[in-house]
Formats: sequence, C-alpha cells, structure tokens
Amino acid sequence: MLSMKNIYLLGLLLTLAIPVFSQTNILVTHSLAETILQGDYAPAAYLPATIVDDPQLIAAGIAGSVSADSIQQYLVEMQAFANRNTASDTLSEETGMGAARRWAFRKFQSFSPRLIPSYLQFDLLACGVLQHRNIFAVLPGTGPNFRESVLVEAHLDSRCAELCDITCTAQGMDDNGSGSALVLELARVMSQYTFDRTIVFVLTTGEEQGLLGAEAFASYFNAADLPLRAVFNNDIVGGITCGMTASPPGCPGLNDIDSTNVRIYSSGNLNSRNKMLARFVKLEYEEMLGNLLGQPNVINIMSPEDRSGRGGDHIPFRQNGYPAVRFTSANEHGDANATAPDYLDRQHTTGDVLGVDTNGDEVLDSFFVDFNYLARNAVINGNALAMVAQGPQPAASFSLTPVDGGFEVAIEDPNNYGTYRVGVRQFNGLDFDTIFTLQQPVDTLYGLTPDLLYVVSVATVDARGVESLFIGERFNDFETGLATISKAQEQLVLLQNRPNPFDEATYFGVLVNEIPDYTQASIQVRDLQGRLLQELPIDLQLGVNEVIYDFNHHQYQPGVYTYTLVLDDYPLFTKRMMYAY
Repeated sequence: MLSMKNIYLLGLLLTLAIPVFSQTNILVTHSLAETILQGDYAPAAYLPATIVDDPQLIAAGIAGSVSADSIQQYLVEMQAFANRNTASDTLSEETGMGAARRWAFRKFQSFSPRLIPSYLQFDLLACGVLQHRNIFAVLPGTGPNFRESVLVEAHLDSRCAELCDITCTAQGMDDNGSGSALVLELARVMSQYTFDRTIVFVLTTGEEQGLLGAEAFASYFNAADLPLRAVFNNDIVGGITCGMTASPPGCPGLNDIDSTNVRIYSSGNLNSRNKMLARFVKLEYEEMLGNLLGQPNVINIMSPEDRSGRGGDHIPFRQNGYPAVRFTSANEHGDANATAPDYLDRQHTTGDVLGVDTNGDEVLDSFFVDFNYLARNAVINGNALAMVAQGPQPAASFSLTPVDGGFEVAIEDPNNYGTYRVGVRQFNGLDFDTIFTLQQPVDTLYGLTPDLLYVVSVATVDARGVESLFIGERFNDFETGLATISKAQEQLVLLQNRPNPFDEATYFGVLVNEIPDYTQASIQVRDLQGRLLQELPIDLQLGVNEVIYDFNHHQYQPGVYTYTLVLDDYPLFTKRMMYAY
C-alpha cells in the first residue's frame, strides 16, 4: 500500500507528465568501494597504524569528538549551494545538486585515507532528469565479520513548495541539511576507529521525489545479496521549535521548544527487527552514554513507521528486508503542505534557512538549527552504529518453558559466548521493562508480575561486554494470567490496543493459541452509537497478529471508541479505547 506521501508525490508526478519507473543501471562508480561493499578484500590491508577498537573507548571518543562547531560549518557551506533539488544544476561548481554532491564527496575524502568515497549512480526519469547520484563512503571492516555492513544515511536533496522547482532558494537546512551534516560528522569521527563490520555513510538524492536514492541503494544491496545488519536514517534531526503545523503526532504548539527529546520511527512490532533495532539504540544510549553527555536526550520509540502521511529513506531498506529506523526531532516546523494558502512554516519553503540576522550586522545570530541538539543526536547514532559494527553474532534461536513463578529460557548459541541478555517487555509497551543478564545459555527467570502478558527477546554478549542485535520476540504464552474464556472462544484472545490512549495510530492485536477453523477475520471499529467506522481484515496465525489503524486520516473526534474481533460475521470480543488527539 502506498503511503499518503507517496500517493501525493505520485499525483504530482503524473500531473507534471513525468513517467514513473523503477531505478535502472544502478552502479558504484568507484571499483574499490564496490569491492569493500561486497566483502572481496583483505581486511588487514585497512588496519591503521594505531588500532582503537575497544567499545568503551569508541563510545567515549564519539561522545567527546562529535563537534557542534563542525556540524555548524557543514551547514554554512551547504547553504551556499542555494538549491539542492534532485533535478537542479549538476554542472555549476557553486550552486545546485552537482556542486553539493561533489563537495560532500570531497568532505568524505578529506576525513581519512581509510574512508573510501564513491557515488552510487542510477537512472530514473524524475523532474525531467534521467541520471542521479547518491554520495557514500565506506569504512572497511577489519574483523571476522568484515563482509557484513551497517549503514547510516540522510537525504541531501532539498525542495521548495513545488516538487520540481530548481530555481527557488531551497537551502533545506533542517530538511535535510541537519541529517546530512550528522552523517558527515560521523564519517569524520568514526573513521578514526577500527570496526569489525564495514560502516557505510550515505547521502541520498531524490528523497523528496519519492525516496528514489534510498530505493536504488536498497535495491543494490538486495540484488547483490549483501548482509546489511542495520540502517539508521536521519531526517529533520536538528530543529527544536514547533511550527503552526507539524505532521501528527505533531508537537505542542507554535514556538514550543524541545531540545531534549528525539523520536525513533520504525515498522511493525512483534517479531519486527525494526522495533528491536530501535530498542537496541535506546539500550546502548542509556547504558553506554548515560554519564558521557552533559545534557541527556530522551529517546522516544514511536508506534508507526513514520509520521502520519509521511515517509523517509528507511522505508525502502525495510521493504527489502533490512532492519531500519528513522531518527526525527521531537518538534518540526511544518507539515510539508507548503502549497496550502495559510501555510507559514519553514519546512519545504525558502524559509528553511540556517537562521536570521536580528541586529543588522550581516551575521546570523539566531539559528533555526540547534547545533548542540544535533550533535547529541549524532552521538546517539554513532554509538549505536559502533556497537552494531563491533557486536557479536546473535543467537541462533531460543525457547521458553514455564516453571513455577517464572520461565526457563534456553538459548541456542553456536558461538558459545557464554553471556546473554534477555529483554522482557509487556505486550502493550514499546520499551524494554526488564533486562536480565545470564551467564549461561539455559537459565530460569523469576520476579515478573503475575497476570501480565510478556514478550521476550535475546541477545548474545561478547567478552568486551557488547550486545548483539536482539532476535525474535516470543510470547511467554504459558501461564500469564489470561482469563479463562468460553470453549467457543478459547483459541483466540483480543488484546488491548496500544498505545491507549493514543493520539495518532494504534495497533490491534489478536493472540492465537490455536488456529481456528474460519473463512475470514476482521477488526471492526465503531463509535459508542454503534456506527461502523472501519473494518480491518486480519490474518490469524499462531502467536500474535496485529493490524495498525491511523485515526488521523479519518478526522474523528477525541473520545471513546470500540473495536471488535469478528470471525465469519460472529463478534467474539469487544474492547474500548481512547482517542485523545
């Protein structure tokens, strides 16, 4: 299903009589960069004279070396290109996308001889231009897992209200100069360290025209069957001021300031590698950076894949099977609907600039991008990126068995790491509630609150104390206090929606203990007058099955609503929920 953003973009493209095709002729322009991406190289050739690979030293080094001043300088230089539209000038040395991407290439090149820059070129007719280029740099892995990669990205292109306007001033300082500066700064800092896996730093083009550059890169990885372990997308990560509008879930109101919260969006929930990646980012931040940053940030794991009606460059990677998340500021200055007659916000306008001169001395002194906040977001990214790049291989699988007062977890670990972390969360929560550390692959966990439904995932831990990514969430679908239900209904349990109350989208979940004999199943949403508002088909497989529902697309009034599990036209269970937008 197309997102609202893609539907909107598709309509614009059709209006402009621009044909829409898939990317073709995807190629890496630097053969050495491609050799590294494909893992066909000798890792020892890329070892530095001094090896710094200790995870604690790397975390401290990233926290201490990421510079708000460097980030500001990248943005000052970036604004000079005036318009970075995907279809803008590629010949000028001073303005347009061509000048911007060559500048970014040179930046990557200047940071370290171990950092190999390249373009990923592809053909796709967009805004009248056929050929486009992403800019990226690879930092070769030098450990046993050097053939695997982790990736951090941001889109370099900018835009004004009109999708294909290549003459307007489109400095795009927050959207998405902020993310681009973050990626450049991480390339500068992290290229000074040595990692087991290869790290790929990517600046895409064509995001505003439909995630074109990210789709090309994800397709390249998929076609070559390359093991990409994690993708961190950064889009609108430097602003702290709320506009008159903001894409739901939005922000408190005009000129509200939030310089501490950051949102992580990702697809799915139960057994979603994307949500597990988001939880990994938060865990690594809290455990490794808690005492290293003077001003802490608060990471908010969000339910949907992106803001309502919006999308980002993490989506093509997720669609190609790679775990992917998006970082976004808590506050946004606009909802991107810049063609609306009463739109006064900065996003997708000529007003998305670095700042203003308030005293007339021709020097910017009031900034719309908060460089310190952006630097902290870079540290959060870099720390998680480093731990994925340094971490052990995950467990092969694990099982759960009920015991009195708890459950036994048995972990299959062919690498025999010997230390493991078990993440436990309540079904209705997005964050871990408890992390158990085990010193053996088979152990029994106690102390969980009775009568709650828990979800469990497992990570291995190496001798340096670094976790792997967590694997496959499972329900402790044994004695969890689920109510005894009638014989006719004992195969299924309708779970409480989450979050509840909610202000944007909510998940409906059905726990299937035994697959029933049925033709069709659905969740019916009704108001308290019993009027049917929506019917959502749901496929019932063993375990938990979920569907997501976006209330904001339907303009309902805040209040109480009901949802019902219906099996072959027979209503089995009904629960209430609170819409609080």
